[in-house]
Amino acid sequence: MNNMNTSTTSALNRALFLATAVAVTSSLVACGKGDNAAPAKSASSAAAGEKGEPKKEEGKEGGGLKLSAEEAQRAGIKVETLASLAFADSITVTATIRPNQDRIARVAPRVEGRIISVAANLGDTVKAGQSLAVLDSLAIGEAQSALQQALSSQRVAQSDFKRAESLSAEEIIPQREFLRAKSELEKASSSLRAAEDRLRLLGASVKSGTGASTFPLSSPLTGTVIQKTAIVGELGTPAAPLFTVADLSRVWIEANLTEDTLSKVHVGAQASVKVAAYPGELFKGRVTYVASLLDKDSRTVPARIEVDNKDGRLKPEMFASATIDTNGAKREALSVPDAAILLLQGQPTIFVAKGEGFESRAIEPGEKLSGRTVIKSGVAAGEKVVTAGAYALKARLLKSQIGDEH
Repeated sequence: MNNMNTSTTSALNRALFLATAVAVTSSLVACGKGDNAAPAKSASSAAAGEKGEPKKEEGKEGGGLKLSAEEAQRAGIKVETLASLAFADSITVTATIRPNQDRIARVAPRVEGRIISVAANLGDTVKAGQSLAVLDSLAIGEAQSALQQALSSQRVAQSDFKRAESLSAEEIIPQREFLRAKSELEKASSSLRAAEDRLRLLGASVKSGTGASTFPLSSPLTGTVIQKTAIVGELGTPAAPLFTVADLSRVWIEANLTEDTLSKVHVGAQASVKVAAYPGELFKGRVTYVASLLDKDSRTVPARIEVDNKDGRLKPEMFASATIDTNGAKREALSVPDAAILLLQGQPTIFVAKGEGFESRAIEPGEKLSGRTVIKSGVAAGEKVVTAGAYALKARLLKSQIGDEH
């Protein structure tokens, strides 16, 4: 009986020990989980902070860019306080630069001839009367020979007339002999003038005492050689110009007006022209011609703007953008220089100065007026907008974003 009680007691003790061990283990596991959960939550919070909150780095403050005064000066940053400006009503059209058709010459010989020398090249500036090439012509040679014959006949007739005049004064010869000598001199002089005129009509200069068959091809105006087909040894003909000379000191800007803008444009209106070669620069001119007929293919009306080009920077066939004043009522609008707007992730964007930093601001641009772009929304009057150096800020912003991703 005592043995049975002892066995029962031992079994109960073992069961109690196991239950206690399990309880202690469970408590330790629970504590372990609690301790590990807190760090996990902190890591998650840190990750969230890296992705959801702006990371403050050197050069960035509160989501914007912070530059020192020296850095801003080095980047060429300039700002402008945004304010409403008055604009004259205008329209902007695409255009093409053309030579002034009133000051252009296609130079061809008046008579067929072989090219023996070329004195002018493409791009050369030539003066009126300057020789561009020299040609050798059979027709010129024949005309020169005829001139020499006429000159010789005129000299003989002149000599006969002087002798007859002297003899007639002494009454040695009858009066009719004197009149005959005078008539022969007049005929010889007329033949000489005809021979000289023929040479001039053929485009050659009158050369007394020589039978040269060569003649110069001269420029009829002062300008620039813009086309050249003359090659030594080839045959020049009146039907094919060998040179094209254009006076480019004033050029034509040919624009096409749509039907809805036609009524707004008139001859004499002021205009400004922009080309991609000189960004931010305007070339002033005025409308000198508006066509009377509509182009049936393009459904536009050609118009012409004349612009001064004494420095020769505007080249024929350049594409241009022309803004024409329509003399409408002036209106006020917020605007920034065209160079202040850039694309950031495909969205038109400007940079606004905030305190000691700059922040990017998406905007809705409107029409372009005289080198400026109207801002429909995104900024307000009184804010300071970066007008120069915006691309330096864009590069710095993109660099910082790449750093955030890594």
